Amino acid sequence: MTRLTRYSHDGLTFEVLDEGPEDGEVVVLLHGFPERASCWREVAPVLHAQGYRTLAPDQRGYSVGARPRRRRDYRTTLLAGDVAALVAAAREVAPGAADGVHLVGHDWGAIVAWVTALRHPALVRTLVAVSVPHPEAFLKALVTSRQFLRSWYMAMFQLPVLPERLGARRGGFFEAMLARTGMDADDLARFRSEIVDHGALPGGLAWYRALPFLDRSLIGARVTQPTTLVWSDGDDALDRAGVLRTEQHVEGPYELVILEGEDHWIPTHAPQPLAEAILVRVGARA
Repeated sequence: MTRLTRYSHDGLTFEVLDEGPEDGEVVVLLHGFPERASCWREVAPVLHAQGYRTLAPDQRGYSVGARPRRRRDYRTTLLAGDVAALVAAAREVAPGAADGVHLVGHDWGAIVAWVTALRHPALVRTLVAVSVPHPEAFLKALVTSRQFLRSWYMAMFQLPVLPERLGARRGGFFEAMLARTGMDADDLARFRSEIVDHGALPGGLAWYRALPFLDRSLIGARVTQPTTLVWSDGDDALDRAGVLRTEQHVEGPYELVILEGEDHWIPTHAPQPLAEAILVRVGARA
């Protein structure tokens, strides 16, 4: 057995944090925006202590070797394909991935996790989505609730150049926006070093700019895997409406875990309860 530190797909090369018992069942951890694999640094050790092996990739746009320039190259179907390729690579080195993986995603990583479960169901044993509801539930909430107001920044991110310039200004608008969602000084320093200085901000913004290429074939699709949605009631970005609709789009065993008093940044601000929810799901799978 060996560690998987990088893998290739679609002409791109992705960096991976492979940690925990080498013979353990595999949990894939997908970060959101604007973070990288390091956001799981306090969640992963709890999983390792229970015998699980974790694979946390720097996804498309974040890994240095995986930064295509066109926005269409960041469609969710392609992002899910990157995850499918990761599972295929994991099967070559991790016996615990032979029957598929337990998939966990936060923020944009949750959207990719939902799409991966829908498009590549044989690869996903269980699903834990963190913060973001099922994509169709989110879209319905966008037009029927306050979710539209909470998602104002998505429209701003469609503008060329300006978001990158705002992000490049230390202590400016971009950092103030993140601070309002709950990021503290340490989080903002990590954003500066791991995203802006690392050159990952344009790639992260490209995920939003690819929204017009949404795969409409997913509309009406239901997730069949055992699924948990973890949401925090202090989340400024995600309204309760989409969260409550999500159960309608899951056929498998489903649980909603609401973390009271927590903000959007669950993996870094509430790692212990998140890890516990993951362990319940992977251990309670049907």
